[in-house]
Amino acid sequence: MNDRVSMIRTERYAPTHKAAWDGFVVSAKNASFLFFRDYVDYHRDRFADHSIMLFRGDVLVAVMPANLAADGTLVSHEGLTYGGLAVSASASLCDVLSYFHAVLQYLKNQNINRLLYKRFPAFYNVMPDDDVGYALFLLEATLYRRDCALVIVTSNRLPFRKGRRSQIQRAKRANVRVVEESSFLPFWQQILVPRLADRYGSGPVHSAEEIALLASHFPENIKQYSAYVDGAIVAGTTVFETPRVMHAQYIAASEEGLKIGALDLLFSWLIDDRYKGKYYIDFGTCNGKDGRALNFGLLDWKESFGGRCYSHDFYEIRTGSLDRLAHVLDGRPEALSES
Repeated sequence: MNDRVSMIRTERYAPTHKAAWDGFVVSAKNASFLFFRDYVDYHRDRFADHSIMLFRGDVLVAVMPANLAADGTLVSHEGLTYGGLAVSASASLCDVLSYFHAVLQYLKNQNINRLLYKRFPAFYNVMPDDDVGYALFLLEATLYRRDCALVIVTSNRLPFRKGRRSQIQRAKRANVRVVEESSFLPFWQQILVPRLADRYGSGPVHSAEEIALLASHFPENIKQYSAYVDGAIVAGTTVFETPRVMHAQYIAASEEGLKIGALDLLFSWLIDDRYKGKYYIDFGTCNGKDGRALNFGLLDWKESFGGRCYSHDFYEIRTGSLDRLAHVLDGRPEALSES
């Protein structure tokens, strides 16, 4: 076996590793605040955590938030929007291939036969991470889901469509006022929860108490912006902020808010003023049925601001495919055709 692989030690995360885990996430090239343990663990009662840490000697070289599903599949991670293997900026291509091999060898030893892997969206990265894409190719991982994230690239923006501009002017005439709020309750109780229940028969992933708890841990990353008319809330968005990206985690408006263009004014201010220094404005996805369906109304609204599609990919990896990496790392790619 290649020395690069044999030197790697794989461990399951334990709370005693919290400081080391969080310290690594700070400098990882493909991670965000969602990877910190205070975020991963806020819903520990819902998921059987089985996060993984990789060491070379005593040095932590990679982490992967993950949970064990009821059917024995490892998922990276069901409670996170995105996930995957986070590595340092100095990790080479062969390092990353070795890390994947180590993860799959560990899972095989644990009699876990399948890994569902969420790729970290490319536009969040501070450096390229298509070494992950190459590893998935060598493993012949199966793409089972692809969502479309609608994203504005701020350095090359498209103009707002005419209809959006008209709605923005309508909101101004209605004296819509945009504020950053310290409480999530008005938006949750008066707008978000009722609208989701009415339109989709569902609720937000986070309760008001959970989002408030997360915001208390990450006050620089989780923020609430709302639109008011005559003291009444009519629209809002909950923002997840990273160094490069402003992501709208939740977006909703009342019927009045939609009619008078409150959301349009709110997002024009976020894009043109509040977050004009970000590289990307991420409106989130507009998919259903594992990416095989589109919400055309939502898609049209997000595209009308200039959002265009970045793919968010989900893969199935069989742990038995680790030999495909071993052949390449050992310099024997011809063995792939025999296996």
